[in-house]
Amino acid sequence: MQGPTSHFYYSQRLRLHYVDWGNETAPPLLLVHGGRDHCRNWDWVAERLRDRYHVIAPDLRGHGDSAWAVGGGYDQAAYIYDLAQIIHQKQMAPVTIIAHSLGAGIVLNYCGAFSQNVKKVVAIEGLGPSPAVIAEQSKRSIDQRIRRGVKDRRENSGRSPRRYASLDDAVARMAEENPHLSAEQARHLTVYGAHQNEDGSYSWKFDNHARWGGGVGGLSHEDQHQLWRNITAPVLLIRGTESWASDPVVDGRIEHFRDARLVNFDGAGHWVHHDQLDGFMRETEAFLAE
Repeated sequence: MQGPTSHFYYSQRLRLHYVDWGNETAPPLLLVHGGRDHCRNWDWVAERLRDRYHVIAPDLRGHGDSAWAVGGGYDQAAYIYDLAQIIHQKQMAPVTIIAHSLGAGIVLNYCGAFSQNVKKVVAIEGLGPSPAVIAEQSKRSIDQRIRRGVKDRRENSGRSPRRYASLDDAVARMAEENPHLSAEQARHLTVYGAHQNEDGSYSWKFDNHARWGGGVGGLSHEDQHQLWRNITAPVLLIRGTESWASDPVVDGRIEHFRDARLVNFDGAGHWVHHDQLDGFMRETEAFLAE
């Protein structure tokens, strides 16, 4: 089967990459990846939906083949603007969106501001910290949070990209960190998620500065909850029971949504769409067909 074509668009002077799976006359579908990931993460999902949708999958700024933000620029406002730009420039509204982790958080925030542009959303573990973690964070004063933010950014600025002697070594690291992946998945994600350095070694493509994208430079949790309440499109929340993410039905966060339901997947961690692809697609396709 023929793969996607590679393209670029501009947002805040950054050259940002996306892939297009063709079928331009079909309804638009946007696939948005998570942190330290890339657009080819979605290939297995895109292949199953490309016959019914015009599928576009962007690389977030600082990820994949998109430009790195010089001088910072990895807070929610920047990511939301990039998402708004690709939807606007490619005339995708009203669009259906499937998103994961950081990408799902960005998408839900966008939907709360531009509900008229979105038909349906599938959000895989995109709600961020649990209420318990938020309560602990709220104990810090604003000056403490600023100092913590400066410390975190400074530490990330000093990180050197990890180098692997061979692509096989990078694949092994991918498999070690994500034990549910098949050998084929681990290699595919590594081939598109790493680049070869001048000395012949391999490093991951993402910008280390993108590891830190919140703090006082991002939206508050109260702001995000208000945005979730604004969403008029139906939302399908997906969670892996082996993940760090807490259950939004149990912890009450699902109550911030007007029209949302949750599906939990056993035998899946944070990457539900890899760990339980068939089950994920069944639930997703049924939801999109409603």
